[in-house]
Amino acid sequence: MSGGLFITGTGTGVGKTYIASLIARSLRETGKRVGVFKPVASGCEIRGGRMISPDAAALWMAAGQPGTLDDVCPQTFAAPLAPHLAARSEGRRVDAELLRSGIQFWRETSDIVLVEGAGGLMSPISDDDYNADLAEVFGYPLVVVSANELGTINATLQTLITASTYREGLTVAGVVLNAPRVLADDPSTDCNADEIARRCVPPLLATVEHDRGFDRAVDWAALAVTGTQTT
Repeated sequence: MSGGLFITGTGTGVGKTYIASLIARSLRETGKRVGVFKPVASGCEIRGGRMISPDAAALWMAAGQPGTLDDVCPQTFAAPLAPHLAARSEGRRVDAELLRSGIQFWRETSDIVLVEGAGGLMSPISDDDYNADLAEVFGYPLVVVSANELGTINATLQTLITASTYREGLTVAGVVLNAPRVLADDPSTDCNADEIARRCVPPLLATVEHDRGFDRAVDWAALAVTGTQTT
């Protein structure tokens, strides 16, 4: 059985795919076989006659193209809506069982599996499921991606509170503070990291400047197995 991490965010557009791709590349550099799984995606595009999730494609490339794109993301929908609504607009439904069973391929072929949710923990992904439900089923520690912008302290704390109180509680490996865009005249970007590190119980694992790498070394393999770093 492989270890894994569940990449979630404080909302949409915070850079989950970018951070998950950085983690995948980092793990590959240490010789790990990396599996990447995005259970469902909406806002997809037609490429070469196929419905493709750009996020899934980016994850797949970062992981070294293991398996197929259908293994990475077995359920794709066109409308830029919550997946269950996007499916409904096409006269379809999200397959709740496939949300769960699709990970088995990666568990059997990978050392570490990176799962990227769709939206935040409480974003609905089927008629009855939230991302938090999959995080609980898979049992992988959470990596919470927060956008380095005004309001991120509140959004980060709310996400961590949700994780700690959802059902029996979800393990959080830590927070990554990401700059998904360049912001002018936002002085909070200079102090958000210190404030998050001071106020959050899970550690601030790293910060990422726009289109850059992690500002420090992170033992992602240890986090994927135990939820904590060995050093």
